Amino acid sequence: MSITPARFEVFDQRFSVAGDRYLECLFEDGRWTEGPVYVPSGRYLLFSDIPNDRMMRWDETDGSVSVFRSPAGYTNGHTLDRQGRLVSCEHGERRVTRTELDGSTTVLADRWNGKRLNSPNDVVVASDGSIWFTDPPYGILSDYEGHRAEPEIDGCHVYRIDPGSGEVERVADDFERPNGLAFAPDERTLYIADTARGHIRAFRVEGRKLVGGEVLCESPEGNFDGLRIDVEGRLWAAAADVYCFHPDGTLLAKLPIPGPAVSNVVFGGPKRNRLFITATSAVYSILLGTNGSWRL
Repeated sequence: MSITPARFEVFDQRFSVAGDRYLECLFEDGRWTEGPVYVPSGRYLLFSDIPNDRMMRWDETDGSVSVFRSPAGYTNGHTLDRQGRLVSCEHGERRVTRTELDGSTTVLADRWNGKRLNSPNDVVVASDGSIWFTDPPYGILSDYEGHRAEPEIDGCHVYRIDPGSGEVERVADDFERPNGLAFAPDERTLYIADTARGHIRAFRVEGRKLVGGEVLCESPEGNFDGLRIDVEGRLWAAAADVYCFHPDGTLLAKLPIPGPAVSNVVFGGPKRNRLFITATSAVYSILLGTNGSWRL
């Protein structure tokens, strides 16, 4: 583990998040790291190294890094459901899966209206057990992050998996490249990044439907990717660096990160006050004076 100086660039006085003045580099041997998820029951972080088709495991108790799963279906985004089970987006098999507590795998979604999904990218689980995910084409554009293939669906959409029936519903169909997504702490708003258009949209959640979808903020630099929310409702977004936005869309602060691009972030640690950051070939963390929302 190595240490890198770090300091927030603050643009709005409403940002009052204290924390470490350094980043810890936990891993730096990947090709394109993504999809971090913290597993509190074991105190470890899982993340994807997509082009190498593997999932990695960083152990918080001793700092060791090991291969968790390989091959891994070119997994990208991950989250946990309310039972602590791992929910994953697989570029390679073009599906959303759940790893059961006994280690077996259940396919939750691989088709919509009888057609194969593009390559599910990122995923969140609501408190009612419904699973919401984005489906851009990155895993089928080439063999780098999956398997080159022709799309079967007429675009890149956002979907919801019903917790009772397992039905896959399309809930948003006007994105170019839907990517990271995150619920507000009260689950009344779902934020979704459109990487190609360089902005984040805010939808009102009304039962099974998304309403509105106004642009909340534009990317200051780079392309928006993964998103997370803290307990104050602030939006933490991955792009060229890590950016923090107020719920009204105002840019509050920026955390510069080594390397060309940040792909995703997640809050973890026993108190959910450690921000884990996947960035190109590396994974970093920083201890903050705020806590992540429990809605992963």
